[in-house]
Amino acid sequence: MPHADVTWLDGPDLPPAPARLPSPFDEGPPAALAVAAMAALRARAAAWPEVHAAGLDAPGGGKMFGVLVVRAGDGRLGALRAFSGTLAGAWHHPGWCPPLHDPATHDAILTAGAPRMQHLTAVLAALDHPRCHAALAGALAAVDATDAAALAALDARHQVARADRHQQRAGLLPDDDAARHRLAQASRADTVERRRLLAAQAAARAPLAAAVARWQRRRRALELLRAAWSRHLQRALHDAVVVRDRAGAATPLRALFAPGEPATGAGECAAPRLLAAAFALGLTPVALAEQWWGAPPATGARVDGAFYPACARKCGVIVPHLLRGLDVAPARRFAPPVLAPAPLEVVYEDAWLIAISKPVGLLSVPARDLAIRDSALVRLRARLPDATGPLLVHRLDLDTSGVLLACKDLDTYRRVQAQFADRTVGKRYLAVVAGVVAGDEGQIELPLRVDLDDRPRQIVDPVHGRAAITSWRVLARARGGATTRLELRPHTGRTHQLRVHCAHPSGLGAPIVGDRLYGHAPGHGEGDRLLLHAEELALTHPHTGARLVITAPASF
Repeated sequence: MPHADVTWLDGPDLPPAPARLPSPFDEGPPAALAVAAMAALRARAAAWPEVHAAGLDAPGGGKMFGVLVVRAGDGRLGALRAFSGTLAGAWHHPGWCPPLHDPATHDAILTAGAPRMQHLTAVLAALDHPRCHAALAGALAAVDATDAAALAALDARHQVARADRHQQRAGLLPDDDAARHRLAQASRADTVERRRLLAAQAAARAPLAAAVARWQRRRRALELLRAAWSRHLQRALHDAVVVRDRAGAATPLRALFAPGEPATGAGECAAPRLLAAAFALGLTPVALAEQWWGAPPATGARVDGAFYPACARKCGVIVPHLLRGLDVAPARRFAPPVLAPAPLEVVYEDAWLIAISKPVGLLSVPARDLAIRDSALVRLRARLPDATGPLLVHRLDLDTSGVLLACKDLDTYRRVQAQFADRTVGKRYLAVVAGVVAGDEGQIELPLRVDLDDRPRQIVDPVHGRAAITSWRVLARARGGATTRLELRPHTGRTHQLRVHCAHPSGLGAPIVGDRLYGHAPGHGEGDRLLLHAEELALTHPHTGARLVITAPASF
């Protein structure tokens, strides 16, 4: 294994070491000792050529870095450093913790598999060329359009003839069987004519349709072949990775994830590198911290200078395996605060509707994965024991305060829900974001989906994301540019939509103050809450038809 440098820690201002190793999956702030070690690393690393060459501040160029405070046999404290993936195009740089795999073997596997992958990709690109695909599809579409027009013209002519026959039948004498027979034959002739046209069209269309079907089958087969080859290469890469624990016992990476397969990138994160290097050097882990440096990734959900726990999908198997036998504190998980029982603040109520001003920290509905059952829905049901239907027609995030609307009966619920579905309900939020927002108003369109590796975070995904649209307007700018006060109007209702649209570099690039998921959590100089408030909800009253505007002023 390549050498990893230990930076020895000393000095009177050094924070104390934690009594137990905090879990790398802890969702609270890292140990103060690890935070101090990270600050010292970042200050030194700014002048290092590999960090400078990595282009961390370029769009999408940021990276996760980690430090592990360790204790030597003589009691001295030191720090190891690591980065995730590659840095400036290399898997390893002198002094940094090496990857779990051998870079030369890794590159050799990719080099050997690259020609086949490139060939399959090139064949797919050729199939997708307009001269191949578009020509076939266009020709088939033209034939279908011509056939549809011909059939429509025939049907129109037959309709006129049918009306004429109907009129003739009405004037026939009761015993005029010959005329009735003649009209019936004319009707059957129209039916035969239509069938013959359809048969002729189908026969003419068949060669083109067969060609398109062959193209589709070939493309699908190539896609499956390329995916299979990609999986083969991924398995080969994983087969080359061996994880060595504290005792030096080696376990193949794939064996750790069996019977499933390791996630792409498993073992490449900073945390497993740090732990493996510490054990190889005979050092005992004391505290770990992982921090994002530089610009957010293209998907968003990472902020420069913010600390993050180890990821569950890639590290959730490897890191616990490495930590076996160590005294590790249980991971702290985020949980809603336990709010004291208090009456709901009702801002509007009539015979059919009730709207409250939901406080920060109160769930809209009971969470499936949390022990806390208290929520706005539970409190509303206690207040309205005779109400029917689901009650709540929309939700607010746990960290968001403001207007929350409920319906007292199922019929009202369905009427209001239809307005939400038709996007005719107006929603206005107040937010305070960190930093300067360029411009005075605009609209953000960034499709969103859940981050499968880091629920409940949402990420921007132009391919698989659902459409999300937000209008924004600057209300005020703080002196010195520390914060900007905004009006936000969501036109869609995606999870965390406003938070991601504010934080993402392709949105406003300014996280909402106090955002623990997309910015810096409260307690890091960000106040004590998320500064996002649903200030107004406007809709058509489901029974009176009047325009109803419900407001709840923000407290910030």
